[in-house]
Amino acid sequence: MVIDTDAKDTDAGYRFGEFDFIIDRDLLAEVEPIRIDFNGFGFSIDSSFRAPASSCGGCGSSASCCS
Repeated sequence: MVIDTDAKDTDAGYRFGEFDFIIDRDLLAEVEPIRIDFNGFGFSIDSSFRAPASSCGGCGSSASCCS
């Protein structure tokens, strides 16, 4: 999530209270539904998107993709 004030023709925009949310329409179609919560300190974002499985074990792994 970034701060952006310029929507493009390919974006969908939504206003909730004081906040405007802009997302690329193609991305929205892939990841909807999206849930964004604000707890007073920051945002939590949840969607139907799940990253594909990777052969990399992540940080601390000896796999070459982590170097």
